[in-house]
Formats: sequence, C-alpha cells, structure tokens
Amino acid sequence: MTTLSETASKQLLAQFGVPVLDERTATGADVAASAADAIGYPVVLKLCGDAIAHKTERGLVRLGLRDASSVREAAAELLAAATPADGAVELLVAPMVRGTRELIAGLVRDPQFGPCVMLGVGGVLAEALGDVAFRVVPLTDLDADELIDDLQTQKLLGPFRGEPAVDRAALRATLVGLSRLATERPDVAAVDVNPLIVVDGRPVAVDALVELAPPGEPAPPSGLADGPVTAVRDRGAGFAALFEPRGVIVAGASTHPGKFGFVALHNILAGGFRGKVGATNLEGTPVLGVQTVATIDDLPDAPWDLVFVCTPAAANPDLLRACARRGVRAAFLTSAGYGEAGDAGRVAERELVALADELGILLAGPNGQGVVSTPAHLCAQIVAPDPPPGRIAIASQSGNFVSSFENWATQTGVGVSRAVSAGNAAAVAVADYLDWYATDDATAVSLAYLEGVADGRALFERMSSVARVKPIVLVKGGTTAGGQRAAASHTGSLASDERVFAGMCRQAGITRATTIEEAFEAAATFATQPLPAGPRTAVVTTAGGWGVVTADAIARDGDLQLAALPPDLLAAIDEHLPPRWSRNNPIDLAGGETRDTIPQVLELVARHPEIDAIVYLGLGIQSNQALLARAGGFYPEHGLERIVAYHERQDARFAQAAADIADATGKPILTATELAIATPDNPGPATVRATGRVCYPSANRAVTALGHLWRYARFRQTRGLG
Repeated sequence: MTTLSETASKQLLAQFGVPVLDERTATGADVAASAADAIGYPVVLKLCGDAIAHKTERGLVRLGLRDASSVREAAAELLAAATPADGAVELLVAPMVRGTRELIAGLVRDPQFGPCVMLGVGGVLAEALGDVAFRVVPLTDLDADELIDDLQTQKLLGPFRGEPAVDRAALRATLVGLSRLATERPDVAAVDVNPLIVVDGRPVAVDALVELAPPGEPAPPSGLADGPVTAVRDRGAGFAALFEPRGVIVAGASTHPGKFGFVALHNILAGGFRGKVGATNLEGTPVLGVQTVATIDDLPDAPWDLVFVCTPAAANPDLLRACARRGVRAAFLTSAGYGEAGDAGRVAERELVALADELGILLAGPNGQGVVSTPAHLCAQIVAPDPPPGRIAIASQSGNFVSSFENWATQTGVGVSRAVSAGNAAAVAVADYLDWYATDDATAVSLAYLEGVADGRALFERMSSVARVKPIVLVKGGTTAGGQRAAASHTGSLASDERVFAGMCRQAGITRATTIEEAFEAAATFATQPLPAGPRTAVVTTAGGWGVVTADAIARDGDLQLAALPPDLLAAIDEHLPPRWSRNNPIDLAGGETRDTIPQVLELVARHPEIDAIVYLGLGIQSNQALLARAGGFYPEHGLERIVAYHERQDARFAQAAADIADATGKPILTATELAIATPDNPGPATVRATGRVCYPSANRAVTALGHLWRYARFRQTRGLG
C-alpha cells in the first residue's frame, strides 16, 4: 500500500465534502512560525510524510503552541526526530481546536462486501472501546443516518458538557462523501479520519490518512454490481419441481430401515404426499409397498418432477441423464463425496453442476438432508420431524439446523411452508432459495442459517431485494472478532467480519438473531403477528414483578419504548379495576380482575392510538391451580369440579381474546408465560398455540421478538414500503 501524507490525505478528502481545518505546510522552522502567525494562536504542529502513519505514537505532534518562538523550537525538535525511513517530510501547521467529543470515520474495502464506510467513537481509545458500525457502499442519506444511530454511545451525540448536539446533517454529509470517494476512486484502499473532533457541534477532520493500492495491482473490489443479481438462467420451473412436484422418484431406495434410501421413501409416504411416488433399486425389490425398478428408464409414465438421490456419487451423472429423459426438473442429492471430500470431490461436484445445468435440472445439494413442502404434503428428508403447516420458509447451510427449526415449529405449533438443507450448495445457495421464497404465496417470512459466504456483495444485493418484499430472519455461524485488513489504518483494524456483516444486515433490513431459539421465535412472530406502527409498548400483567422485569427488557432493547399511558386511557382502565392497580405502565392488575377484566383491559389498551404493541403476562395461573386441584386428592368434591372448569375456561378465553383483539386492531399482542414449557397442556398456552401464535416462555423472549418486529416495520416505513 502507498500511504498519502496527512496533507495530501486531507486535500483529497476535502474534495468529497469531509470538513478539514485551514492548515499550512512548511519545510523549516521560520516558515512554520510565519504560517502560525497567519493562522492565529494557539496552533498544532505535526511532522508529516507519506511514510508516517501514526504520528501520536511516535511523539510527532506538538499541541497548544502559543507564539512564534515555541513554534520554531517545536519545529526543530520534530525535524530532528525524522528518520531515513520516513523519506521526505514536511511540517503541518493547524489551528488548535478543542472539543470534548472525538469520533472516527473511515473507509475499508472488505474482501467479501467491497467498500464499507465506518463510524465510531474515536481518538486514542478507538480500538479499545470498539464502539463502531459499518455500512456497505453506496450510502444513501438514510443509510448514513442509520449508521449514526448504530453507535451505542448515543449520549455523545446529544448536548454534552455545555456543547450543542452534533450536527447530524454535517456528519451525514461526511459519511456520504466517503461513500462517493469509494465509488469514484477505486484506487483508494482505505481511509482513516481519526479524530473527527466535534467543535461547537460540527465535526472536523483533525487527522486523516489515505492508503492507495500499489500501481499495477488489480483494483480492489468496488462492491458495485454491474446490474441486477440474477441466476444464470430462469430457475422458476426447477423450484416449482422441487417444492410442488407432481411426482417424486427416490433413487437408491433400500429395504434396510437404517439406510437413507429407506428413510427418505418412508418419510415421503408417511408424510402423505399426494402425487406419484416411484423408486429405483438395483434388485427391483418392493420397499414399503412401492414396487421399485432397476433404472429410471423402467419407471411407468408419470409427471416425474423431482428425484431424491440416495445413490453413490459415481452413479449420479448417468442417473441425472436418465432423469432428464423422463422430464425431471429438480434433483435433491443426499450423496456425499463431493466438495466436502477434497480436491477430487470438488472436481466431481463442478462437473455434476455443469451437467445439471446442461440438462435443465435444478440441483439441490449435494450432501444435503432434504426438502419439506407442507402445501404439497412433501416430507422428502432423511431425518424427522415432519413439521406442521405454516408460513415460515427455511433455508440452511446446516441440515441439523433445519431439523432444529422444524422441532421448534412442532413444539410451538407455528408451522413451516418450505424447508431445505442447502448441503454443499454447489448450484443452489441459500440466497437462491430466499429469492424464490419472496415470490411464494405460501410463505410469509424466510428463516436462514449461514456459515460461509462465497460472495458477500452478491448476498447483500439479493437479500436487500428480498427483505423489501418479505422479512428475512438470519442466524450467522462462524463470525470472527478479528482479522485486520489494513496495517496502517484504524478503520481496517476495526473492520472485523462480525461488525461488517452486522452492518450489512441492518442496511439490508435483515433481522439478525444470535441463537436458534431467538431466530425461530422472531420468524414465528413475523408469520403470525401484525407489524407494529411504532415502538410504544404496553405491558399488561397480573403480577407486579413480571411487569418490572419486562419493562427492564424493553429498556434494554434500545428501540422499543415503554409507552406513557395517556390520561384518557388511565381513566378508562380505572372503570374496570380497583384503585390499587398500578395506574402506570406496566399495567399491573394487582389481583383486581374479575371474569371479563383481562379481555376488556387488553381491548382498551390495544385500541388506543398511542399504543403500538402489547406484552401480556400472567396467562395460565388459574389453570395451574386447577391442575394442582385435580391432583390433590380432593377433586372433584368440595366444589372443586366447578372451580377447576371455570379456571380452565377463563384462561382459554383470555388467550383467545388476545388473538382476536390483535386481529381486530392490527396490533401485535405477545403472550408470555413459563407455563408454555413447564405445562404446555395448560389451557392458556394450549389455546395460544391453537390460535396459531407463539406462547413465549419468558417475557424477555417476547420482548426480543417484538423488538425484531418493530425494527423491520421501521425499515419498511423509512423506505416507503408501507
């Protein structure tokens, strides 16, 4: 890399709107003193050169010089400190500016995502604090505003120690200017503006460093796609064959119940697939009542759309050719021995992909677990479970996580529309499935697990497009905290894989989850709850402690707000509760509820225009006591039969009311109780599941899901997506 001097760096940055000071250069002490006289005291004096990256660490900066003699003395010291390795040097004279807040801004060319703009808390503690965020170039004004909002230390941006708030318009212009620099100057490899001092509210670049790629070196990735990212050819027919097949062939069916070829055929039949099912087996023996044939060519006439391949890798090229002759348009390969098996396997995989493309067959896998399509009653996978139908579509680089998501669907009752294990993703990657899910009427939300990313920029472009249509919930494995990208640049050293990926997700509107449970619950919330119009959240609880911890969770979320209850809502609730209720949010009913109180209060709160969402706590308490009454040895005498039935009936009513009110008002109402796991047959949680919604095992998890719901709603609002 070639490093520009501070002077040259600032001159370049100024052309793109980065604010700089009125500075002068000098080659000697007397010229430096004259420059200082012209600027006005106090001044800063620095020793600069193309080979000098970090001046502070070497003691090459003098601050607060107040007269010409001190400038001359400092200039002599700095010039004497130059080394032969520094090459040509010069003195930089600048006004001494003071500000209590220092930011850092910069540009780095990420090997996956191309150029990214960074903003953070700067100064000498930039790397120690690590409060930084990134966005992929090009940045819009909205992207820049959201980048500013990503800083955790938001108090530094408001009025601070007698200084006005940071001029966000000026800071936004700086970030957008760095974005323009990245697109117009592909030879610029990195930019470091540190510190970007806030003076009377306005940011100004006090120090800057620009790195250029060496002459003749291939240009670093621009990150700008030449056009829309599309598949090599139209794959619509292939995806239709994969997820809505009229006929399925199991190639390599087996009579051994432990073999993939047996399990796959069993699951297809047990799942109730309504189309034609065929199978091949070299011996032609019946398997599970299906008469197998030795070859694909021996199958009877039928609309064979999908082949589920359980044969060895060596047999698969001829198998695909035979399938193409029978009209097969999609193949799912469980076969191993491809890219995961070394160089020879990678060669075989590339050859198979080329063959499938030539034959017009969509190739899913290889080394995959299977595909599920509940609208087609298709469970073509080599493991359980067969999840209930619903509107969550799953695509994962890990087959095990497909099973995990399906297990959560079974446990919660919030079902799946499609699910696929991408395997080696030789021809069809997770992003390809997400593209198709965006057009799928059976799908409301996509749920994905990623590890490796082959082309980060293409992933960003495609996911950005999908997220504008339907929500995407993503879990990313394998993120790292390190990986310095530029030895001389603070920006480069701060650009970890995790930070850049996180910025990409927020910019694209992707919901990022940190755990599998969080990911599924976020997706299930998108699939079953309306989007909130705003962040104002009310907590309705039958006990005070639950409300307190929920309010804390809302505060920790950072984007949700615990709504202030307006006077008219307080008065309306007063009519239904005794004076001891909390008269605040959380709305603690304080044991004052009667038969209809909970539905009435829920509806009053949900219908108020200053409330956007509700978290409802306490469901199932009465039925929990009813469970103990049933088992206590006195049931059904002593009036227990009547009160048990009443308690169970009430909790079912409350759960149904929460769902009905959410539907009627178009506002999310999230119900949370540990009984969802502790006693899932409790009529309260059971009725929540029967309404098609998640009963969250804790208030914290409900708040986390609601936060994701609001951030996606805000993404759509700010981009005019409705």
